[in-house]
This record gives sequence, C-alpha cells and structure tokens, in this order.
Amino acid sequence: MIKIKNLDKSFDGFKALTDLNLNVKKGSIYGLVGTNGAGKTTLIKHLTGILKPDAGDILIEDSPVFDNITIKERMGFIPDDLYFFASYNLKESAKFYSSIYPNWNQKRYEYMVKQFDLNEKRKLSKFSKGMQKQAAFILTMSSMPDYLILDEPIDGLDPIIRKLVWKYIVEDVAEREMTVLVSSHNLRELEGICDSIGILSKGKMMIERDLDELKSDIHKIQVAFKNAAGNPYEGLNVLHKESRGTVDLLIIRNRKDVVEQIINEQHPVIFDVLPLSLEEIFIYELGGGDHEIESILF
Repeated sequence: MIKIKNLDKSFDGFKALTDLNLNVKKGSIYGLVGTNGAGKTTLIKHLTGILKPDAGDILIEDSPVFDNITIKERMGFIPDDLYFFASYNLKESAKFYSSIYPNWNQKRYEYMVKQFDLNEKRKLSKFSKGMQKQAAFILTMSSMPDYLILDEPIDGLDPIIRKLVWKYIVEDVAEREMTVLVSSHNLRELEGICDSIGILSKGKMMIERDLDELKSDIHKIQVAFKNAAGNPYEGLNVLHKESRGTVDLLIIRNRKDVVEQIINEQHPVIFDVLPLSLEEIFIYELGGGDHEIESILF
C-alpha cells in the first residue's frame, strides 16, 4: 500500500504541495489527474524518493520512501522526461538494470524486446521518443516491480503499442498484485483501467475516490417540463446548467435516486440520465463549466 499524509513542499517561497493526502490500495491501479502545474510531477518525485518533503510522510508498506534502498529495489518508475546513458544501447541498459534490481527477469526482457520489435544494439539516444518510451517500459517491467509509478506513460505511442503497454500492466496487477500509480492527461484511457482516481489542483488533493463511486454521485441529465412550478431543480446540487430551447442540460452532484425523485415530482415530458465520462467529471469538479469546452461536451 502507498500512503501519503499531510505532504507539504515549497520551492523558493512557492507552495507546490499543500497538506496533501493520497492512498493507493495494494494490487490496484490509481489514476492521478490534474491541470498543468497542479503538482503531479512534484508529487511523483516525492513518491519515488527523488525529493524530500518539507513536512508530511510518504510511506510504502508503512516504511518511509526517501533513502530507502529496499523499497526502491521493488519500485519501477518511468518519468515523462526519460534519461538514458548516452552511449548505451538497449542490451547494455538491460545489463545495468539486472545489476541493480534483484528481481530482474531476463526471459521476460528477451520476450518483450521481440514483442515490441526493438533493436537491442542501437544506441537509445538514436531512438525516437516513442521508441525510448517502449525501451523504458521493457526495462522497467523486466525488473518485476511490486510498485509501478508512471508519468505520462503512453504519450507519443501509437494505439497498438498503447494497448500492449496496458496489457502488461493489467496482467501484472492481476497476477502479481502489482500496485500502480499513473499520472496522465489521457483521461479516456485511464477511465478504462483505473480502480480509483485522485484529482489534484493547485497542489491540493481535491477528490480521491473509487472510480465507480465517483461516477455514482455525479450525473449528466437532459430534461424538459410542460409546466414546472418555481425552480424544478431546488434541492439538487447543480454544477452546470445550459438551456437549449425547452430542454435543459445539467451536471448534478447527487445520488441518482435523489435526482430521479426530485425531477419526477415535477412530471417532466423528457428526462434522460446520460453517460458521464471521467473527462467531464474532471472538468466540472474543477469548475470548468464556464469554459468554451462545454460546447463540445454537450
């Protein structure tokens, strides 16, 4: 289990993270999302022991991460900005990884190289960005991590390779109970694989919930009334409302049964509860309802 408690971090007077808490269950996939500059990468650098917090605790299996070699030997980390030794090829990098990760799996490495169709003898510095991401993924997954931390892992990858990456991750979670935290702007793909979501904004954790639970409390509806007395939405937590002719489109944060009860009491002529994506939840939870993107969502 990964646990962060009351984390604070400042850089030259700028508060990057404030009283931040995070919980990732063992054997689960946790999606970390947020706007640009929200503090996601700073949080990940604390979680991987690169940065030391000003205050708070970063714990894996109840042990502090910073300067903890035993934990780091069981952790895989793929940053958004990759770094490789300039003169190394993939085969030489694998030899280096095998010397520092005690659970290195040479057979998996050899199989993945063939599956991703990469040239072991070509310098990694000559690889494209997408190929470097694949190389980093092969090396990391071959170290058989118990904890996998990913920062924009599929950025720059084609759809076939993205599917293969997620396949390996999901299988290791299912078979080895690997614990995963992934930060990404690709909310549609996170929605398909994550068990829980943390929404970060301005260095603070705004929401941390199981994905299914999060979706159960926020809804998109379209509704029209022939004759509605007063405010037909009184008693509902309306995050956004838009009218198109006689039809209202709303984003509402309430339990579904509460929404249905209040709307049905007004005898609507049209009432539909529409599917709501993680992307829409993210936008409206962070107050983006007045942004021009709302026209796309509806």
